[in-house]
Amino acid sequence: MSTEITIKEAAMQLGISEQRVRTLCRQGDLTARKIGNTWVIDAKSLNRYGLKTAHHVAEDHPTYLANSAKPIALSFFSGAMGLDLGIEKAGFDVRLACEIDKFCRQTIALNKPDIALLTDINDYNADDIRSAAGLNKRDEIDLIVGGPPCQAFSTAGNRKGFNDERGNVFLKYLQLCLELRPKYFVIENVRGLLSCPMEHRPHEQRGKDFPDLSEDELKGGALNFIINRLEKSGYGYSFNLYNSANFGTPQIRERVIIVCSRDGKAPPFLMPTHSENAEHGLPKWNTLKKCISKIDKHDHLTFPEKRLKYYRLLKPGENWKNLPVELQKEAMGKSFYSGGGKTGFLRRLAWDKPSPTLVTHPAMPATDLAHPEEDRPLSIQEYKKIQEFPDEWDLAGPLIQQYKQVGNAVPVSLGQAVGALVLNLLNGIDVIQYKGFKYSRYKCTTDKEWRNEFIKLVNSHNSKTEQKELGFV
Repeated sequence: MSTEITIKEAAMQLGISEQRVRTLCRQGDLTARKIGNTWVIDAKSLNRYGLKTAHHVAEDHPTYLANSAKPIALSFFSGAMGLDLGIEKAGFDVRLACEIDKFCRQTIALNKPDIALLTDINDYNADDIRSAAGLNKRDEIDLIVGGPPCQAFSTAGNRKGFNDERGNVFLKYLQLCLELRPKYFVIENVRGLLSCPMEHRPHEQRGKDFPDLSEDELKGGALNFIINRLEKSGYGYSFNLYNSANFGTPQIRERVIIVCSRDGKAPPFLMPTHSENAEHGLPKWNTLKKCISKIDKHDHLTFPEKRLKYYRLLKPGENWKNLPVELQKEAMGKSFYSGGGKTGFLRRLAWDKPSPTLVTHPAMPATDLAHPEEDRPLSIQEYKKIQEFPDEWDLAGPLIQQYKQVGNAVPVSLGQAVGALVLNLLNGIDVIQYKGFKYSRYKCTTDKEWRNEFIKLVNSHNSKTEQKELGFV
């Protein structure tokens, strides 16, 4: 039986005027019924509206439902829960989410009100985590998943590595995983993690007048540090750079996935479900048209008129390079003469291919994500479909924050592939491996290949240092 509250009570809870509450009732934004000349409002409806608009704060709380017979998973840096939805789809009970971003927390509270919700990972120890998840010290944790903030390792960022505050939460996550001792834990991150140093030295402090770079300052130093910690802990590991299109996502999105195993064995790679051209007998990649062509409601940002002038001349799959040369120069300005491919400028998506990687804002000049035919950026509904969120998944906050949440998410199918792999390992089921499968566009991205390349880099660096010390260079 639902609880109903008055207009006055609703106004006080939301911190808005009574007249505004009446308007929300008339518009259907709140579930309410009229009694005489006034309204009574369903309390659950009011709470959902408050969470969605951030009038209500998503407070920390323990799990409200802790009796599932499924394998137990805990989630950190949960975001809008794309990875977690995939884990859940594979058969796990996601018992806890930890997320500091205000709007992501609201989204989690809207859609998963019964799971434990925590804020800043730095505020909790292993006992706090167990308590919030409804676990005692003897309870086994089957899986922990997390994607520590990737900006510190992104090729688009300043590449500060673990000197960045966001890198420090990466270390906190690793520490918590090793203390909680789950059967498996997963680290998800951007491709930049493969080449980011543990310590970043500014370029103006390098050269013949400065000391040589240390091993931690070399490319890949951060990942080397992580691997060394894993090996000392007794956990086995494997990693690769995975293109989400190989797992059914209608999007080219590449992420490093490190799977760590308490038994000390190196886990196999994720099991692909698709391939670019039906290699290995798998279905071909899913296309954008199959994904978004039947959406009938669109909430979206807009392009400025000066950009729309050029978009009206472009067909599906084209970009600024398909304009006449004089218009290219006009549209691009000084950028026309700069280096790089610049394929994100004035970019219409192709119907017959997966989407490029979704970004947090689809209308930024260098990373436009324009609809294949309509003169607009992709809508938030299309973003959700491409990232494979359920239609009923509510996103909290203003539109720009909704784009950010979905743009930062792990595609659900990639999350499901992670869950399926770990579930097979938990149950002793053999995992199919396709010899020579092309998991991404890049080379030397598997753990063994990467380690060999890093050792070569270290040896080369040491050799140069020795020659310098002997006066040969």
